[in-house]
Order: sequence, then structure tokens, then C-alpha cells
Amino acid sequence: MTGLGLFFGIILAVAYRLLRVEEDPRLARTEELLPGSNCGACGEPGCLPFAQRLVRGEVPPSQCTVASSDEIDEIADFLGVDAGETEKRVARLRCAGGKAEAFQIAEYDGFESCRAAAVVSGGGKGCSWGCLGLADCEVACDFDAIQMNADGLPVVAIDKCTACGDCVEACPKDLFELLPLSQKLYVQCNNPLAGESVTVLCSVGCDGCAKCAADAAPGLIEMKNALPLIHYELGLPVTPRATARCPTGAIQWLEGGQFNEEESQSENRQRYAPLH
Repeated sequence: MTGLGLFFGIILAVAYRLLRVEEDPRLARTEELLPGSNCGACGEPGCLPFAQRLVRGEVPPSQCTVASSDEIDEIADFLGVDAGETEKRVARLRCAGGKAEAFQIAEYDGFESCRAAAVVSGGGKGCSWGCLGLADCEVACDFDAIQMNADGLPVVAIDKCTACGDCVEACPKDLFELLPLSQKLYVQCNNPLAGESVTVLCSVGCDGCAKCAADAAPGLIEMKNALPLIHYELGLPVTPRATARCPTGAIQWLEGGQFNEEESQSENRQRYAPLH
């Protein structure tokens, strides 16, 4: 037995020496320089896998959207690489129908969660595609980038948003999406109906009139399921002109790339007649 144990011990020792993978000595320090939030916004499941790709030169440090510019520069200096440029992405909400705009067919009284309310006949709103306003996204956000406003809608703080995607996963209505900050033309509606079928449910919903598509550069906006689909990938000119004739304000121009949902909703309430 002793000889057999010694034999297998020698085999394991030889296998370890022959098969072991050398770890880059820069890996531990690179991981230390990262924020350690493990949010996944970089496209990796955590900071360690991202650090591994960094030391292999597969990604630029700027792909970490949580780190500050100084932290990114420090990582780049340590690794001796270019920091790179990655356009900031933020979470956008495809709904502007809060308490003052969207018709309520029932009051939900139960566990304070959008996911729980969605199970009960889709929630209390007449528009079953709209935001339920029970703050699952706010709870899910680890960066304090989402706050519920008085109208019952989440407001995203652009300077705090890291595009980690937690709000996307948390929303049972699939209303959040992560978009580049440069995409200024945005549709704040997810209702696939058209005409009065929409406006009787929400005063700021898209009625599918297609005026935005007619006013934009040819081919930029396609009407799909009665909603404008903006083809940024075509590289066509994008201007605020597409918003000029929208009868409900469902399509918005995000001035300077910045967007304050609360201010936008307030403007909509002043511009369009309330439902009730």
C-alpha cells in the first residue's frame, strides 16, 4: 500500500509540473485596481474574468463602465496599454405613462413588487404593457442610479448608471434597455396597439400615426407593431425633426444625450390633455 501511494504521488507531482498553467503576475494587481462590483456591465460575469482579459490584451480598460476615468488611466498605466474609448451606455425606460397619464383599471393591494403585481392580471394599469411603478428596478440597482418619482415612474440618474443590466433583468414588463448615450431620438412607449386604442389607456402613448417616420430621414424610422423602430445602424442623419408632429409626445429628443425622465413627463402633462 505504501508503494502504491508513493507511485500515485509521483504521478500527481509530475502531472502538476507538466500541466500547470502559469498565472500572469499582473493579474492580482489588475483585479485590485478594478471596482470589485462584479456587476457584469463589461460583458464578463465578474471582475476577475475581466481582469484576465485585460492582462491578455483582449479588451481595453475603458470597457469597465463602473471605474472612474482616473481608475481606468491607472489600470492602463499599470498594464502599459491604451485606455481606449468606450461609449457610455445607460438604461432607458420604454414608458412615460405614470399615474397622471395612464388609466388605472384597478388598485393593486399586495406584496410591493412589480413581478408580483404582474402575476395578478398584469397589474392595475389599463395599458398592460406599461410600467407598474412598484420599484423592482430601484431595488435591483446596486448603484443608486434609479429613483421612483411622484408619478410612479423610475428616473435614471445618467451619471450613476453603469449599464450593468440589473434593471433590465428585474423588470417583468421588459421595459428597460441599455443604449448608447449618443442615441438621442427615443420612443417612450411599448404599447403595440394603435389609434384611440392606445390614447384611451395612456395620454402619452404612441398612437402609431407614423408622422415621425415621415418627418425623419427616409429609412431611419420603420413602423413595426404600430411603434417607431429607429435604425441607428444605417448611419442616417438623426435630428429632432422626427418629434415635431408627434401628437402625444411619445417620441422624444434627448438633448445633448442627457435625459431627465421626470422633466420630460412633466412637459408631457402640460402639453397634452389628461385622461381623467
